[in-house]
Amino acid sequence: MAGGEERVLRRRIRSVQSTKKITKAMELIAASQIVRSLNRTTANRPYRLGMARLVLEAAKGDPAAAAKLLGEPEERHNVVVLAIVADRGLSGPYNSSVLRATERLVTKLRGQGIGVRLFTVGKKAQSYFRFRGQEVERAFTGISERPLFADARAVANVVSAPFVAGDAEQLLLVSTRYRSAGSQVVETRQLLPLPEPEPLEGVGEDQGAGFTEFEPDVETLLAELGPKAVESEVFTALLEGAASFFTAQQRAMAAASDNADELVRSLTRVMNRARQDAITTEIMEIVGGAEALRHSKGAR
Repeated sequence: MAGGEERVLRRRIRSVQSTKKITKAMELIAASQIVRSLNRTTANRPYRLGMARLVLEAAKGDPAAAAKLLGEPEERHNVVVLAIVADRGLSGPYNSSVLRATERLVTKLRGQGIGVRLFTVGKKAQSYFRFRGQEVERAFTGISERPLFADARAVANVVSAPFVAGDAEQLLLVSTRYRSAGSQVVETRQLLPLPEPEPLEGVGEDQGAGFTEFEPDVETLLAELGPKAVESEVFTALLEGAASFFTAQQRAMAAASDNADELVRSLTRVMNRARQDAITTEIMEIVGGAEALRHSKGAR
């Protein structure tokens, strides 16, 4: 019995050690991908800031015309929601946090009598909403880990089409914002109409001051800038989502490797106790047999 238990424990220890090799490799791969994703996010920042600066200058140049395409919609009958998650799991709460936030948002909007058209990026979102009987109008897969600007443009064109056609009054994005290695937060933000521009970080009051003449007029310019701004925001969300996914995966795999070490230590202690019990049992059997043999000889 004890020998059989020891063999079982040895097999379990080998299995856990094999699993740890996989989780450790995934941890190292995720760590290398974080750097690549953050470099791409940094490289994209000047374009995004430039787009925001154009919208800001246009809004300052003709506030009356800009008001038609900026800010919150007065009435909402139909809203487009875009959720961005990953194609793979093993990343802690990364996917589930965004999906739960999206589900809460959709439920809230429909509870207010607002129609919702749901679009998703990532296989995990597709399977999540299919299981819950939620209709996804269009699901984009295979682009979450290494997104290209062409991917962002394709997504932006599809999700902004209902707004451009007048079939929806608002476009909302649910994704993970990468703030630092230790902070990634789920955010819901408006893409269309364009949000009210805020003073850009690092730009003083004297910078950008003066007269700016727009050609064409501000209203036409913002109508052209709208889709471009959505492309920029979707691409930024995809890049930050990829960085957040790999960060979450690195943490999850590091925790899994630590748990594997702890489990191996625990199983090793159990196996050693089983081996000691087996040795003790054998010694007692030998001593008992010798004692019985001695009594048998004395009786004779």
